[in-house]
Amino acid sequence: MRKTIALAVAAVALAGCGALPGRQGGGGEERQSQAVVESPAGKQESTAPQESPSSQESPAAQQQSAQESAPIATREVEVSLSGDRGKARADINELKRQGRTLTLTWRVTATDGRVVLGTGLGTGPTDYTVSGVSLIDPVNAKRYRVARNGPGQDAECVCSATMGNRLETGEASTLYAVFAAPPPDVTKINIEMPMIGVFTDVPIS
Repeated sequence: MRKTIALAVAAVALAGCGALPGRQGGGGEERQSQAVVESPAGKQESTAPQESPSSQESPAAQQQSAQESAPIATREVEVSLSGDRGKARADINELKRQGRTLTLTWRVTATDGRVVLGTGLGTGPTDYTVSGVSLIDPVNAKRYRVARNGPGQDAECVCSATMGNRLETGEASTLYAVFAAPPPDVTKINIEMPMIGVFTDVPIS
């Protein structure tokens, strides 16, 4: 876990050097041509954040702070993955703007049975991260993907890993993902999570 957080902090710092590209799956934004709950079909229109948040809190500190506050949005779902089926509650703890980046922190709690996160929040059958999560600005018709730590195919997401994340009833896991921030006048946004669904009008702090 320490290795993941260290990578996340280093990756966000690279934003000031333009290392977080605005491409699909790369922390950029896309023009949304379909309904906001569907997969994006439009082109990308801007790059990911360029300012370094070096003087701001690390994702690890944000996770700890978010766990101590009341959730700002909640969904209860039934999760089925890898032969395991259980019920879970997903709580959005914080959606915080920091310069040109936006950090999402949420918590998944198993409420009945075993909940396996695995690749359920990723972008493919071997993606054990939460890179499949996206933000949707319905007013400006844009979708924001999780930031990446470089421009290449092997660039990793600036987000939590889910390898081996199996939750029994009562157990919980706190996760995070970093995105390019929407325009300053956008104060609420929708959050789309594979396996969990869509949270609407989530306030940005």
